[in-house]
Amino acid sequence: MPDLKNKRVITAAITGSWPTREDNPNLSITPAEIAEDVYQCWKAGAAIAHIHVRNDDGTPSTDFSKYQETIDRIRAHRDCDICLNITSSGSVDFGDEERIRPLQALLPELASFDAGTLNWQHRTVFMNPPAFLEKLGLALQMCSIKPEIEIFDAGMVYNAIHYIKTGILKSPCHFQIVLGAAGGMPCTVENLVFLKNILPEGSTWAACGIGRGHLPMMMATIAMGGHLRVGMEDNVMWLKGVKADSNAQFVTRAKQLLEINGLEAATPEEAREIYGLTRKVF
Repeated sequence: MPDLKNKRVITAAITGSWPTREDNPNLSITPAEIAEDVYQCWKAGAAIAHIHVRNDDGTPSTDFSKYQETIDRIRAHRDCDICLNITSSGSVDFGDEERIRPLQALLPELASFDAGTLNWQHRTVFMNPPAFLEKLGLALQMCSIKPEIEIFDAGMVYNAIHYIKTGILKSPCHFQIVLGAAGGMPCTVENLVFLKNILPEGSTWAACGIGRGHLPMMMATIAMGGHLRVGMEDNVMWLKGVKADSNAQFVTRAKQLLEINGLEAATPEEAREIYGLTRKVF
């Protein structure tokens, strides 16, 4: 077995649901754009691609045909072995079956599991009630898809622990800490340390900061031994006042920062080993 102690997984969160082309004209919207973006991120060093899709007008979508086209286009790059992570969210307004169907049909290696309800952006409610989380957790187990347990505040960690105890989630788990979302915990090193310290023993974890918290949280995560998530879902700015050219630009910077710290970006195969993923063959 290869020595993975100096490897860190980079996830590229390509487009999300909220950024628009007004925020950054380089945001990927169409299935072709998203798939090409994923390919470029893989070449830059990303091991995982986190996938949302959009309607033609740029609004959030659960249109299954959009997901299918996007995933088919990514998998058409036969040299690209990037791990796929499809969201189970997409928008505050989507129904349970809309959110779960792309996961069951397209069989990514990971899927997001937002471990609680959130007053999203102080404007609306991002609903993840117990009945949905139980249904989602069991569906992911049936499909051998690893939940990426997304944590926006401390209560979500304890929700996840409850679902581990009840068999909805299986240990060891993987957690994605997201700080700086309005309605969740702010981007501070203190919050990151606190959340990391209450994760169940044996878990893997990654972290990211929204907007201006992007770089500080990445630096702190590297120092604390975590894995990284970068991309325009979380941050559309390269530097203050400078919009990012691409998601691959963020991946390249993350890889360089790892190397400066004597670490290496994990390959997709190494990410599968680190996170305990079931590789899907098509």
